[in-house]
Amino acid sequence: MDFHSTDSRPMSDSEAAAEAKRIIETEFRPELPARHFPTSFRDDSPVPAYGDTPPVKQEDHQIVPTWAAGIAVASIGVGAGVTGIGCGAWLVLQGLASVTLNSVLMVTLPFAGLAMAATAIGGAISRARSAVTKNIYQGSVTQKTEINNHSTTRGMFFARTRNDIHN
Repeated sequence: MDFHSTDSRPMSDSEAAAEAKRIIETEFRPELPARHFPTSFRDDSPVPAYGDTPPVKQEDHQIVPTWAAGIAVASIGVGAGVTGIGCGAWLVLQGLASVTLNSVLMVTLPFAGLAMAATAIGGAISRARSAVTKNIYQGSVTQKTEINNHSTTRGMFFARTRNDIHN
C-alpha cells in the first residue's frame, strides 16, 4: 500500500514509518483503566448504642420501569402458554391423521381398563353387602296400609332424590 502525504507525493519508507508510529501512539495508546463502581453500599455512620439503626436513603436506579417489566413477563408467559397449546394441538392432529387399528386400541385401552376395574369393584361391593344380610324375625307382625310419602329432589345434572316414608 502506498502512503501519500497531503501534497500527494509518495512518502519515503522512513516518513511512512514515522507517520504509522504517530498514528499508533495517538489512536491506540493505552488509556487509564476504567473506574470501577461498587455494587453494594456501605454506611459508615455511627450506629446508636441501643435500638434499631435509622434507615439510610438509597437511590433507586431502575433501567426499565416496573410496568414495562410486568408487561414483558406477562407477554412471555402468554407466548409460552400459546406455544404449549399449539404443540398439544399439533400432536393431537398428528395422531388423528394417522388413525390405525393399533392407535385406536391404544387410545381406548386406558378407558377399558378403568371400566373393567370399576365393574370389578362394584361387583365385589355388591357381593360383600349381600353376604352380610341375615334377617331373624321374632315377635308379631302388623301390617299398616297408610303411608305418608314425602319426596324431595335436589340438583340439576347430578340430581338426588330423597324419599321419606312415615308410617
